[in-house]
Amino acid sequence: MTSTAGAAPPESTVTDTSQVELTIGGMTCASCAARLEKKLNRMDGVAATVNYATEKARVAYGPGVEVADLIATVERTGYTAEQPPPPEPEDRPGSDRQAAQDGELTPLRERLLVSLALSVPVVLMAMVPALQFDNWQWLSLVLAAPVVVWGALPFHRAAWTNARHATATMDTLVSVGTLAAFGWSLWALFLGDAGMPGMRHGFDLTATPADGASTIYLEVAAGVTTFILLGRWLEARSKRRAGAALRALLELGAKDVAVLRADGREERIPAGRLSVGDRFVVRPGEKIATDGTVVEGRSAVDAAMLTGESVPVDVEVGDAVTGATVNAAGRLVVEATRVGADTQLARMAKLVEDAQNGKAEVQRLADRISAVFVPLVLLISAGTLVAWLLTTGEVTAAFTAAVAVLIIACPCALGLATPTALMVGTGRGAQLGILIKGPEVLESTRRVDTVVLDKTGTVTTGRMTLQDVFTADGAAERDLLRLAGSLEHASEHPIAQAVAAGAVERAGSLPVPESFESVAGLGVQGLVDGHLVVVGREKLLAEHSIELPEGLAEMKATAEAEGRTAVIVAWDGVARGVLTVADAVKESSAEAVAELRRLGLTPVLLTGDHGAVAASVARAVGIEEVIAEVLPQDKVAVVRRLRDEGRTVAMVGDGVNDAAALATADLGLAMGTGTDAAIEAGDLTLVRGDLRVAADAIRLSRATLATIKGNLCWAFGYNVAALPLAAAGLLNPMLAGAAMAFSSVFVVTNSLRLRRFS
Repeated sequence: MTSTAGAAPPESTVTDTSQVELTIGGMTCASCAARLEKKLNRMDGVAATVNYATEKARVAYGPGVEVADLIATVERTGYTAEQPPPPEPEDRPGSDRQAAQDGELTPLRERLLVSLALSVPVVLMAMVPALQFDNWQWLSLVLAAPVVVWGALPFHRAAWTNARHATATMDTLVSVGTLAAFGWSLWALFLGDAGMPGMRHGFDLTATPADGASTIYLEVAAGVTTFILLGRWLEARSKRRAGAALRALLELGAKDVAVLRADGREERIPAGRLSVGDRFVVRPGEKIATDGTVVEGRSAVDAAMLTGESVPVDVEVGDAVTGATVNAAGRLVVEATRVGADTQLARMAKLVEDAQNGKAEVQRLADRISAVFVPLVLLISAGTLVAWLLTTGEVTAAFTAAVAVLIIACPCALGLATPTALMVGTGRGAQLGILIKGPEVLESTRRVDTVVLDKTGTVTTGRMTLQDVFTADGAAERDLLRLAGSLEHASEHPIAQAVAAGAVERAGSLPVPESFESVAGLGVQGLVDGHLVVVGREKLLAEHSIELPEGLAEMKATAEAEGRTAVIVAWDGVARGVLTVADAVKESSAEAVAELRRLGLTPVLLTGDHGAVAASVARAVGIEEVIAEVLPQDKVAVVRRLRDEGRTVAMVGDGVNDAAALATADLGLAMGTGTDAAIEAGDLTLVRGDLRVAADAIRLSRATLATIKGNLCWAFGYNVAALPLAAAGLLNPMLAGAAMAFSSVFVVTNSLRLRRFS
């Protein structure tokens, strides 16, 4: 997913530099970004990276260079540039950009639908003689003219811009080919014999010099325009989602907050108006509005979405908490220590943005071909015209051969090669629970040799569940579960809820406690069926002068060494058993890891969880390389380190803490059961949340990429083979149109083979 347009900018010799980010308009392909980047980097003291996917340019510039100079250079290159205004604190992040992208996509969709409606009858009348009636050719002209003039207007504009800067892209091929076919048709209709009543458009493929005056190619002009518009719309729809990871990440934070005023009253204000030193209230189930320190209360904070920590963290007065994490239990009063761009959430958003800006779309093969192919075709066409005039003196024959060269070079099959394979491949992928975002993500799949797996929610379920039950001598497991589950059912703590759910599953209905008390950070106690029951940490039992027997102490130590949470149960002054709670490994994970190994990939477990927990999970699924206790920003560093070692890295994750790493990896696979931030940062989305689908996704991506390359090879190969025939006068424009249609049929048929992928 890298290209010259996304490469690291050259080292600047200027030591005192400033940086600016510009929003770029008018780019139509990756080669536009490469050309613009080249122009900017030619300026003295400037180092620039232009990202076609996000339509942004990040520029470092030295003394003597102004932002206005950078914008002027962009505009002289044929594009627009402006500095994006800073968002207001209360604005929805990215909403303006989202509206702008919607504003670009809707007109393109309308252009496609109108062109499709007008082109279908034109193509049918030209290719099916039975549908041709007297003067049908004039109806074709009426229908085709808006498609060529209005439908293809973006291509004509881009081709004109390219021509003014002595370059050529796919747009040049489309514009030249459609205008040539349309221009020839106008000449044949108004000055030749094609406009006469009773004219029929047959499939006579004989190459005779005078045939051109009675032949029209309106179906070529309209059909090519519509097909290329389809491909451009698919590309634009993919680009529309490019910034969604950043928006999803920023919108994860709390929208409003209850601030404590000096008189003790609470005032609800937007979270963006918080200042350092403000104290705010966080009730159970609410998000913490910003980074801060607990000044009142005790609770458990669920930080899994930010840190990957599967076990909620108990906090009390003096402990630091992070914005966007969830208060799972008691009431907290937090004093804000960091707000705005200084918070951990904002810094993570910056990481995602930086990673995306470093991953421009691959410079598409069709554009690289057209950069050389288009000027060559124009030269061949002009040379053909001159050669025929000099050797035969027949203007009609010369023009027929020259136009045949242009039409046979028209890139209908090149335009279909990627979108048809992508549509079939993504359609089949959706049936298998795999979403492929676009053709630019496929290149990395065939080179990937290392797959980094997030633990929580990817290899494991991401939910705390009751694992083992250890009982002391004389205690029954059912009694242990009933009494412990009864008290835990009344608690809001996630570990307590896991115990309660496991108790109901294994022991049936639970009694209602006669009394209940939650001891923050330690556990619960109360009266159940006449027994004084204590459930929680060893410290809570010590407060009741209850000692833990040696056997249960060993069980507790073993469980904790394996990364599980141990909960002690006692009643009537005696410790009766130990319950263990952990994030359970998914049943399919071990099979998925084995399948990834069969694909030649080396699995690596990467997690923010404790080392003991990670090692236990790795043993269960067969992973040898484990990297644990990693913060979100360190996950990005780990992925970069693996890439620096020469590995091509795929990352599989589901949480906000994985979003930046997914964007940094060569290939990002997001679990569809995870957060929007992770899903939008990934290149592939595994809808079912089953890790086994990761192997299917890589196989399907490789197959789709192979099909796209096969299509491009055929489309370009037929042009190369047919151009000499057209130049020699052995391929009249009608035959060129038929050959082009056959090439398109072949490309579509080849793409349809992906429907059989399993």
